[in-house]
Amino acid sequence: WQLQASGGGLVQPGGSLRLSCTASGFDSDYFSIGWFRQAPGKEREGVSCINSPRNGDGSSHYVDSVKDRFTISRDSAKNTVYLQMDNLKSEDTALYYCATNGRCGPRSSGWLGYESWGQGTQVTVSS
Repeated sequence: WQLQASGGGLVQPGGSLRLSCTASGFDSDYFSIGWFRQAPGKEREGVSCINSPRNGDGSSHYVDSVKDRFTISRDSAKNTVYLQMDNLKSEDTALYYCATNGRCGPRSSGWLGYESWGQGTQVTVSS
């Protein structure tokens, strides 16, 4: 199983980016997908996750700091999960990773058990 994160870049505060997490070797619709980030000197934190529409309810969840700014979605035909990030702030600067097959519920502290971590894509928000 492999996941490839892409779509990062340099953007000004208030701007937008869309990250992609493309799966290979498995059908990602049968598994949860989570987005995580790690800023320099900080611990990795969960950003958003989406449950399987096949084995679960397909619900999505966000950490409080990105609610109403970020949107997670699936494209089954492309075996890809997107993270649309709007109104970006400097504190969103981090290396963003996607992973699969972990817990996905309302509290980010419970987003555990993820595997098949991708290489990550850098997001830098700066003027």
